[in-house]
Amino acid sequence: MNKKQKIIQRMIEMQRNFIEEEQKKGVKLEDYYCPEDGHPLENYREEFADLATQVVDLAHEEKGSKR
Repeated sequence: MNKKQKIIQRMIEMQRNFIEEEQKKGVKLEDYYCPEDGHPLENYREEFADLATQVVDLAHEEKGSKR
């Protein structure tokens, strides 16, 4: 599995965890944007955005295009 595939797998795992959390307890805006320390969604947005950026960069690199 290449680097891009591993990153996408991590993103899918994160999405599954988010859906699980939402179905168990629901997700408030505060939980998503400003979660308390130790909350299951702590750092979710930041990590997901970083991973998405990495995937885009790798795709551009593979195709030889520029962002």
